[in-house]
Amino acid sequence: MFGLNIRRFLGISLLAVVAGCNQTDNANMGVTTDPSGVQTAHQQQTGTAVVQGSCPQVYLRDGTAVLRRYAKGAKDDPQKLLYQVTLADTTRQCVLNENQLVVTVMVQGRVVEGPAGTGGTVNVPIRVAATDEKTTLYSELVQHSINTTTGQFVFTQANVALPGGSGGFTKVYVGFDEGPYNTK
Repeated sequence: MFGLNIRRFLGISLLAVVAGCNQTDNANMGVTTDPSGVQTAHQQQTGTAVVQGSCPQVYLRDGTAVLRRYAKGAKDDPQKLLYQVTLADTTRQCVLNENQLVVTVMVQGRVVEGPAGTGGTVNVPIRVAATDEKTTLYSELVQHSINTTTGQFVFTQANVALPGGSGGFTKVYVGFDEGPYNTK
């Protein structure tokens, strides 16, 4: 009986932790408000306010959430796979100042070394783009370094600056982008 209660408690605790990890609307990335709604001292000094309702959703762009690298001369040969990187969960935090909405985008990813992998650090091309479905409001390609033996990583793109009226129809997309690299 005692063991059954412990298993239930651990199961419920695990569910609570997982549910908390999946929250995307209230992610805390260093900018918080007091539960009473009072701004923190940092926000009062900078004149900014945290915006939750107008913070655009972050989406993984279809077909760009998985990146596979193979040994030289090989393509789609599972035995010559160096590593595979997958983007999984996303979250964001928004701050509104006088004339723009500044978004911090975070993406959790996983890396798996393949049979031909040698370990070490690799750079993967990740693009963050924001659009209102008519106009591209922001686009930047970042070379993100990850260690192929770590298993998991977090990619953060801070200071994604959008026009002040952005929000309701704006979407932020994240995905691997293999080029061209000389674009913003």
